[in-house]
Amino acid sequence: MQRVYNFSSRRTSLFSLLSTNLILIGVNIVAFILFSILLFAKVPLDYVAIKPSNILGGDYLWTFFTSMFMHVGLFHLLANMVSLLFIGGIVEKILGARRYLTFYLASGLFAGLFFVLSTLFFPADLNTFAVGASGAIFSLIGLLVLMTPNLPVYVMFIPIPIKMKYAGPGILVLLWIVSLAGNIPIGNMAHLGGLIAGVGYGIYLRHKYKRKVRLIGRHFS
Repeated sequence: MQRVYNFSSRRTSLFSLLSTNLILIGVNIVAFILFSILLFAKVPLDYVAIKPSNILGGDYLWTFFTSMFMHVGLFHLLANMVSLLFIGGIVEKILGARRYLTFYLASGLFAGLFFVLSTLFFPADLNTFAVGASGAIFSLIGLLVLMTPNLPVYVMFIPIPIKMKYAGPGILVLLWIVSLAGNIPIGNMAHLGGLIAGVGYGIYLRHKYKRKVRLIGRHFS
């Protein structure tokens, strides 16, 4: 018997070969270059970064989004992108591309909103700017604290692996201490907001997909 096979040609684009996480990293790098050019051209920072006084006045609301892709200097960009490369890759494998992208963007927006609202309850300069992907990155960390608590990870310059359930909150506390001790402007409240968003989503997934979450926890341990 003769068999006939039909082969349909499929075009493979560059974007189809990249993961959502790698595309996010690329967007961050391109945005950093673009925003740097705009700021060099004397475009006010208010158009790009979150400033509580602007948001509370109902102005520049789009900065909730643009600030997620803006970084102050190459070191800030590099630190966040290296973190996103490793942490985001794991979360994308767990959630899948679409859900990962939705979670990343939504939690980043929540972190920015949390930062702005925190200025209403805690002493803060309403004219302080906030930028960076770290709010969204901390949401990924918060999710892994719930989904893969025993996953061994390396934190900054500590040469031994630490379980995610300790490393996640530990990073937040460490950055808070560094910012207070050195009077360094770090978006601690945005980090906390992102961590809360990640933990909250992790709690939801653990209740809805109990068996799957247990299997994921065993796999990444």
